[in-house]
Amino acid sequence: MTPNTLSRGENLDRVRAGGNWDVVIIGGGATGLGAAVDAAARGYRTLVLEALDFAHGTSSRSTKLVHGGVRYLAQGNLPLVREALRERGLLARNAPHLVHSRDFIVPAYRYWQLPFYGIGLWMYDRLSGSLSLGGSRWLSRKQVLERTPTLHAAGLRGGILYTDGQFDDARLAVALARTATDLGASALNHVAVVGLIKELGRTIGVRARDEETGEAFEIRAKAVVNATGVYVDAVRRLDQPDASPILAPSQGAHIVLDRSFLPGDAAVMIPKTDDGRVLFAIPWHDRTLIGTTDVPLSETPREPRPLAQELAFLLEHAGRYLSKAPGPKDVRSQFAGLRPLINAEAGRGGQTKKLSREHAVVVSDSGLISITGGKWTTYRVMGRDVVDYAAEVGGLPRKACSTEGLHLHGWTERPTDREETLSLYGSELDELRALAAATPEAGRKLHERLPYIEAEVIWGVRHEAARTIEDVLARRTRALFLDARACIDAAPRVAAIMAEELAMDQGWRDRQVAEFVALARTYLPS
Repeated sequence: MTPNTLSRGENLDRVRAGGNWDVVIIGGGATGLGAAVDAAARGYRTLVLEALDFAHGTSSRSTKLVHGGVRYLAQGNLPLVREALRERGLLARNAPHLVHSRDFIVPAYRYWQLPFYGIGLWMYDRLSGSLSLGGSRWLSRKQVLERTPTLHAAGLRGGILYTDGQFDDARLAVALARTATDLGASALNHVAVVGLIKELGRTIGVRARDEETGEAFEIRAKAVVNATGVYVDAVRRLDQPDASPILAPSQGAHIVLDRSFLPGDAAVMIPKTDDGRVLFAIPWHDRTLIGTTDVPLSETPREPRPLAQELAFLLEHAGRYLSKAPGPKDVRSQFAGLRPLINAEAGRGGQTKKLSREHAVVVSDSGLISITGGKWTTYRVMGRDVVDYAAEVGGLPRKACSTEGLHLHGWTERPTDREETLSLYGSELDELRALAAATPEAGRKLHERLPYIEAEVIWGVRHEAARTIEDVLARRTRALFLDARACIDAAPRVAAIMAEELAMDQGWRDRQVAEFVALARTYLPS
């Protein structure tokens, strides 16, 4: 199959050319992009349509962990943990430039916690089998404080060390989009699906609109997949207005602090907070990431914001365990993501083909295939499951899933420095460095408090379909998640670089800066 690219013009031309696609996927998050990789790898003619940007929603707002789920271990759901741990190991092999191991310490402030947590985390590692990232072990009080010197020392008895996976979620989404196009798929961001095309009661395509120009498209497909995460029920209602919801979404919030709050190389995991969730403090891009909360929601906003009580909860709990207690002024950035949790009643309508605590595949009477739930770690399994159903519904040639050992775009054998942000480009690192060296400006930092350079803006536009300042500062780089104030300062320069690349005028630049600054302010405590 001839490789495609993320070029917007080329992909729009393929859509304009018409013809019947094998699979059209609505949604460019982890699940939709994972499904696109799977479908393209099987040789199906595949198109992904994303209304905003790749990984705009939940898929860029995670806790940055590739993990088995310690809470499921505590619940005794060993098959679920085993599957996720296996996928964690495969992802570390297939995307070593984006996924790496991270040591976690569970501090024990009561003696009974040492054997209790120790046995559980020993089992957690055993379940990973040959794909283990590292064994667990007991640490003395002294050893815990050597690895995490800012933990509260009073009453500390010791701790348990275990190893899990860490990644950059939005960068992995970009790698999946480019892997899909490498395999021949087409992918478009900022193109919204506004309706379904039906014939004799069957879903045979979608109606879409280019959000930049307003151009409308009718796109025919043998199978249509709804992979829109927390918005899956909204798309299901385009098919069946009275469709009962399969989701009970919740919100998880995070805060990002200076690295001085957790200066060691290990993360901290608190097994149970006041709301029953696991709390993490994690080194990430030379910052400290604290999260997460769990708040049920009745709505699914496009731009979720941490609630005041979530910010207070995170600051309070960070202060309980860290000797340097943070306050609102210490927050470099705050963000919230919506979790597509499966409704306990979801399987009662008779249409659910595959339902688990993690994800569900639902095929409607018209043949619309919806998938939701799950987590980043198991995106590949979700992609496999939904493409199996797409092949059945669309009458496509039966082909086995082949993504288990598929290297993702950027894969490299060259050792990478996980603390160096440019290492995320993997095999393309030398090309990016050459671009940075081409002019003095291209190698210049976007801001003194940010690790990113101007060449990354150019690269994001040319190779990764970045269309807005937000695309660049939130997802091609992670600047907005690291320091919202610095991003506000950097926005005019980013707009100037992008305007030159995209041939946009001063009006576009002004609108982009105004829109981004308004957004960035929501990433700061009010």
